[in-house]
Amino acid sequence: MSDTDINTEESNESCPHCSGKHKARDAKEKRDLMNRLKRIEGQVRGVEGMLENDVYCTDILMQVSAITSALNSFNKVLLANHMRSCVADNIREGNDEIIDELVVTLQKLMK
Repeated sequence: MSDTDINTEESNESCPHCSGKHKARDAKEKRDLMNRLKRIEGQVRGVEGMLENDVYCTDILMQVSAITSALNSFNKVLLANHMRSCVADNIREGNDEIIDELVVTLQKLMK
């Protein structure tokens, strides 16, 4: 299996919301995504502190807007990586069902 192959075993007891599939990511991709999430986590903690310190509503709203933007940016990077690896590899292997999965995913992201 290459780094972009997906393990399709359906046992995923640790996450009831997950598909059961797995994706091996290279070290740089994983590090970049983790760094983005750590920054977002810090922003969320900052909002928590703002609430504890009775910061004015619009100041908190602006920070939450920045968090939303950062999450959207994370999703864009992850989606692009997914399309370049998982989707492209599945199509090359003749698995066109991946397109239906991508469509469903995009519909959920655009709610």
